[in-house]
Formats: sequence, structure tokens, C-alpha cells
Amino acid sequence: MENFQNLISETMLPDMMFYVFAALTLLFGVLVVANPFSRNPVTSAMFLVLTIISMAGLFVLLHAFFLAAVQVIVYAGAVMVLFLFVIMLLDLKEEQHRKIKMVAIIAGLLSVGTIVAIFLKSLHATNLNAHASPVTEGDTALLGKLLFSQYVLPFEVVSVLLLVAMVGVILLSKKNLK
Repeated sequence: MENFQNLISETMLPDMMFYVFAALTLLFGVLVVANPFSRNPVTSAMFLVLTIISMAGLFVLLHAFFLAAVQVIVYAGAVMVLFLFVIMLLDLKEEQHRKIKMVAIIAGLLSVGTIVAIFLKSLHATNLNAHASPVTEGDTALLGKLLFSQYVLPFEVVSVLLLVAMVGVILLSKKNLK
């Protein structure tokens, strides 16, 4: 009996926790976009916070504690405050909705299809080695070197994109543009 409990605690618990966190991440991710409870954008932002927190749980299961902490602190904290600031600055009302045009739907589906095709092509082109193991688990020095050497351009692009979005929201929220 004791061996059975050890077997459950060592092998089944991480698997069950993975499925729980993965299901929560997917559920909350869907609720961000298609929220049946409310059409208020603040509710969608709160579901995005829950999605980010459940993704941090997945990072904890991978023993990437630094990434889990960064996920919660940076994304659920700072970026969500920025999103809520933008939502409040725009002052969106439930009654004010734009009509969706067919051109926008076609353009959106075309862009999503292009992104999926690029993803599948890059996934097919990678040579996945089943015997490869991670270099180190939770090594922040290696992560920092990668982020500031190989991935500097994506971080700079994201920072410029966030700056442009903030300026755009400020311009959109002004009532009298002269």
C-alpha cells in the first residue's frame, strides 16, 4: 500500500498537475477572446491574468522557477496594469461596438492561416532530437546571455510596439483632435 502511494505521488501527481494547468490555460485563453459572461473588456483582461498565472504553473512543473516568477511579476503585474490603463483610457462602453466588416474577417482569417502555415513549416524544418536534454534547468545566467545576445531584436521590437500602442491610445482617447 505504501509503495502504491509513493508511485502515485512521484509519477501521477506531476502528470495530473500538468493536465490541470494545461486545461486551465486553454479555458482561460478561450474566455479572454470569447467571454460569455460579460462583454466588458476588463473581464477579458482578468481572464488574461488567470491565463498567465496558469502558464506560470506550467513553468513551475518544468522546474523553471525564474520564468514562472517573471511570468507572474512582469506579465500578470506590469503588462496587465498597462492593458487595464489602456482599456480605462479608451473608456469602452458595452453599447459601443463597431460592426464587423467582411473584409476584416477575411483579412483576419488570411493572416491567421499565414501564421499557422509559417509555424508548421518551421516545425517541420526543425530536426527534433528525442535524446536531447536541456543544458541546465533554471539556469538564469544562460537565459540572460541568450536574451541579451541572440534575442535582443525581438525585445526591442516589442518595446517599440508597446510605445506605439500607448501613443495611439492617447491619440484615440482625445475628444478634440485639432
